[in-house]
Amino acid sequence: MKPALSFPAYRAPRWLPDGHSQTLWPLLIKPRPLPLRRERWPTPDGDFIDVDWLDGPRDAPLLVLFHGLEGSSRSHYAIATARACRQQGWRLALPHFRGCSGELNQRPRAYHSGDSAEIDWILRRLQTLNANRPVHAAGVSLGGNALLKWAGEQGPAAPARVTGVVAFCPPLDLAACGHALACGFNRIYTRHFLHTLKQTSARRLQHFPDLFDRQRMLRATTLWQFDDAVTGPVHGFSGADDYWQQSSAKPWLRQIAVPTLTVNPKNDPFLPADALPTAAEVSPLVRLEQPASGGHVGFVGGSFPGRLDWLPQRLLHFFLHETS
Repeated sequence: MKPALSFPAYRAPRWLPDGHSQTLWPLLIKPRPLPLRRERWPTPDGDFIDVDWLDGPRDAPLLVLFHGLEGSSRSHYAIATARACRQQGWRLALPHFRGCSGELNQRPRAYHSGDSAEIDWILRRLQTLNANRPVHAAGVSLGGNALLKWAGEQGPAAPARVTGVVAFCPPLDLAACGHALACGFNRIYTRHFLHTLKQTSARRLQHFPDLFDRQRMLRATTLWQFDDAVTGPVHGFSGADDYWQQSSAKPWLRQIAVPTLTVNPKNDPFLPADALPTAAEVSPLVRLEQPASGGHVGFVGGSFPGRLDWLPQRLLHFFLHETS
């Protein structure tokens, strides 16, 4: 990877003093969504995903952004990235993981943090649509973990698919993340995730009555309990521990052979700082940025009430100046 042109390291404004305020404030200042074009793609196993597009000239660079847990193209980071891509003249593809586009998918499976096979299928199709040119690939939170895992699994084959990889706040160690979200104030995030996860899972159970134990799902108050009852068994794992161990991207970072940037704030409530990788644990092509602040996909900048442009600008800078 060539030496990076200077880009300002992230620093939170003084009026957002901690990881929780930096995580939650973007929800209150989310920009207005741009109009996007939606495509429905049939999957090889008889299901579908929905992809929202910011169109542009066919020869313009193409960025794909994979969203986080229970996210969508209407998540604040997706809207901010779409606005930055429009200003830069880039095209943007925002694939929804199964069940996240507002309509229940048709197969028993949903999506999960290690869903690198789905990432591979999406990237292959995007490359075909992009006249067999590689695309720029980025992911946020869960989407970033799955994308990094894909890059590690692909090894030297990845550069044929993507120019580089960027991941913001990926939960690289799912066990550390899951246990952190079960403690203290962090339980507010768990309750938020479980609210929508349980609703969607209950609807899926109406179509596939024997898919998992409904009462265990309803009793879940932690992500470990939900993943042990639902996510793990539905996706072929023996339970939450097996799912978390097999799906964490951290062990794959040594195998990455494409220019990669990971941004993990040390005050992210979702992932303790002591679980972050060191330079000795990653490939030479992986650039670790671990700012002191930022929260979980917060990155608010400017004077009150703040802007959400640091994340998309950091992403664009990486692909424009740091990948070749």
